[in-house]
Amino acid sequence: MNKPSIGFIGLGLMGDAMVQRLQAQGYQLNVIANRSREKVEAAVARGAVEHSSTKALAEASDIVMLCMDTSASVESRMLGDDGVLAGLSPGNTVIDFGTSLPASTRALGEKAEAIGAAYMDAPLGRTPAHALDGQLNIMGAGEKQVFDRVKPVLDDLGENVFFVGPLGAGHTVKLLNNFFGMTVANAMSEAFAMADLAGLDRQTVYDVMSAGPLHSGMMDFVKGYAVDGDPAQLAFAIKNARKDVGYYATMADDAGVISLMSGAAKNALGLAVADGRGDQMVSQMVDFYADLFKQK
Repeated sequence: MNKPSIGFIGLGLMGDAMVQRLQAQGYQLNVIANRSREKVEAAVARGAVEHSSTKALAEASDIVMLCMDTSASVESRMLGDDGVLAGLSPGNTVIDFGTSLPASTRALGEKAEAIGAAYMDAPLGRTPAHALDGQLNIMGAGEKQVFDRVKPVLDDLGENVFFVGPLGAGHTVKLLNNFFGMTVANAMSEAFAMADLAGLDRQTVYDVMSAGPLHSGMMDFVKGYAVDGDPAQLAFAIKNARKDVGYYATMADDAGVISLMSGAAKNALGLAVADGRGDQMVSQMVDFYADLFKQK
């Protein structure tokens, strides 16, 4: 069978790795520059076609994929006279791989449906290194028949491809996941900094805590920097973590409830961003807490 042509918007760390994977699997890629040209030019050198507008990209693609940082970024690319929606044809599919607000996702889905196209949210788990090898975790949501139609493409990107429910369910699950993960990461970061304050060895603290039921992959990621000095084991920026936890709190507000647990993580991450640490990795929150405690 002929593979569908794919338009890809958002060639950041994760998006670039996904594009490389898709090209290695034989897909024809249409790309557009977003914030920098380096990765777009590399994709073009491998055979991708660059377009001057998202409308033109959509017109040339069977599937449009977005891997953007915020709902506002997704909306800016989807809407308007030169947006993706303006270039879609009936039968086309749009897949948002980023972490967006479920309400925004559903609103864009209604606009796509009105012109006979399909919209899916399919946020991701794991890292760009996994993306290069086609080993992402993918949380697909939308119409089940649309998911089934594009699943062969998703299978080329992911090792674990889940269908989690109707449109918006993928972003909901991802926000639950990131709320929990970032809360744990902050708790572990503070624990290491508190160990410093008490004169305890971080490795010893990790050995004891990881021997019991608290042990987790997130604990290991934070330990990777706090003990081993490698922040790249958790390649997720503090500013993006703050955005995701904020989105989780907004989702709770939209549901008419108050999230009690997200407040501490959101505030700590926000303070770290305000302190100029936004581009650091989440595991480096250890330094934020350690510096905070030095001010006692």
